Amino acid sequence: MSGERIYLYDSTLRDGAQTRGVDFTAADKAAIARELDRLGIDYIEGGWPGANQTDDAFFGDLPRMQRARISAFGMTRRSGRSAENDPGLSAVLNAPVQAVCLVGKSWDFQATVALGVDLDENLRMVSDSIGHAARVKAEAMFDAEHFFDGYKANPDYALACVKAAYQAGARWVVLCDTNGGTLPHEIEEIVSHVATIVPGDRLGIHCHDDTGNAVANSLAAVRAGVRQIQGTLNGLGERCGNANLVTLLPTLMLKMGYTTGVDEAGLAHLTSVSRAFDERMNRAPNIHAPYVGAAAFAHKGGLHASAVLKDPRAYEHIRPEQVGNQRHVLVSDQAGRANLLARLAEIGIEVDPSDPRLPTLLEQVKANEHMGYAYDGAEASLELLARRALGEVPEYFRLLSFRVIDERRYNARGELVTLSEATIKISVGGVPVMAVAEGNGPVNALDTALRRAIAQTYQPVRDMRLVDYKVRIMSAPDGTGTDAVTRVVIESADTAGDHWSTVGVSANVVNASYEALADGITWRLYRAGVSVQAAAEVAAANSVA
Repeated sequence: MSGERIYLYDSTLRDGAQTRGVDFTAADKAAIARELDRLGIDYIEGGWPGANQTDDAFFGDLPRMQRARISAFGMTRRSGRSAENDPGLSAVLNAPVQAVCLVGKSWDFQATVALGVDLDENLRMVSDSIGHAARVKAEAMFDAEHFFDGYKANPDYALACVKAAYQAGARWVVLCDTNGGTLPHEIEEIVSHVATIVPGDRLGIHCHDDTGNAVANSLAAVRAGVRQIQGTLNGLGERCGNANLVTLLPTLMLKMGYTTGVDEAGLAHLTSVSRAFDERMNRAPNIHAPYVGAAAFAHKGGLHASAVLKDPRAYEHIRPEQVGNQRHVLVSDQAGRANLLARLAEIGIEVDPSDPRLPTLLEQVKANEHMGYAYDGAEASLELLARRALGEVPEYFRLLSFRVIDERRYNARGELVTLSEATIKISVGGVPVMAVAEGNGPVNALDTALRRAIAQTYQPVRDMRLVDYKVRIMSAPDGTGTDAVTRVVIESADTAGDHWSTVGVSANVVNASYEALADGITWRLYRAGVSVQAAAEVAAANSVA
């Protein structure tokens, strides 16, 4: 067990965006960055400033970080330009971040064929760009693209590239297995050689998973001296993906004894972070994923289950709680109870394990999840469900009815437009309140109408807004597939910067949306400590007025 420090660099927001079927919004990027920061990741690569509108929007309104450094990605200067006078490089270096990561060629074939420059000019491009970046930023990193293929083809030139970056002032020189074709024994041998030229505490590794070895390759590089690992949440990335940080983290900490920016408490949130990320991407979590999958610690009846009940070490290599997962033994429901208690403790609800209301709450959670609810990405709804079962959440308002109308027509300028209008009736302390609103789509109209009706009574609603909206269509809970159900996850925020997510499920997408919207408002009011009696008096006064 080494105890040495390994630095973690997450490239989900850039590499992950290259995954087929994944399209991050700026709000997605900000939310994911906040989760990574809470987890304890050292570097978060935000994207490529100047490359697209989403990345520009993200860098234009960076989320506040407590521990992580956000990094901007870019490439070395173009041939024929100085580092100080290259528009692409300037866009990266002008980003309001302390760290930048510049990619450059380290394979002679790529330099001469892909870039069309001679080998000496490519070395100057690396040296000039990293040197300039190191002068204007706190940390400059060099991604040596195609390094391992380059080393196999021309080791002297590949080493010259990484040496040029190191001597120019790179904090980290990252060795990239860009096409994912290198095997672990090759990685360890090559990195061991590189470490004689560039110290290991200045070396990083960036592996792709085209042979299924990205995690193993990253660990082999660490054994050879590398002290920074680049990867993505759940292994997202182009083609077959990148090294999976969710698998690497517990392996480094629990198996190899390395220290990371993630502490034991952070590691215990790993499962919820992984699953919440999949929910945000509208992806079904991989139940067989190491450490965090629903089946990672599942045992069917028979000899295995019997042995686990006597001593979990028989078939479990770690305690599931260390990564926030749970043991599933079909002959016992204790695992579900323990997991629920742990989940409630995470959101600040302490419940006595002998509380007679706990079994009912556990059955409600199980029933809801069977219907399609997912609370890993909607902790506010889970908190409300639990507090309602414990009798802690007052009824701030009651829905009487709502109606949503969509109209598609040509406007006065001859443009084809779709207008949405929502009418909602609620009761506050027995006083009926009605509001009407138009919006950009039925959900926006319903959200506006609901908050307009409630804001007359509850002032905290006025400073909240809808940040993100995700819809996922799922097969029917009975497995027949004849009736689909819709899961809606809504992220809300207030002017103080707090974010929370809620979930709704229904065969009707608007009804599911209302559930999530109502939970979002209720959670905000509960956290604000609003008095229902005082609010009812305000509502009555407004009614008289």
